[in-house]
Amino acid sequence: MAITKVWIDEGCTACCICEEICPEIFKVTDECHVQVVPDLNKFESAIHDAVESCPVEVIKIVEV
Repeated sequence: MAITKVWIDEGCTACCICEEICPEIFKVTDECHVQVVPDLNKFESAIHDAVESCPVEVIKIVEV
């Protein structure tokens, strides 16, 4: 499956775990942001690790 979209729902605690796992995609500042990159699948494994590691389960992805 290919990842087509990544986003962070409300409720992020800015723990920075996602950014530590995949800094190419996640940036934590006052608010958490997902970087726009042309090929999310290049970072598929790290994105999945970030999703699984999120303590408040607010990182969402769409795969097709």
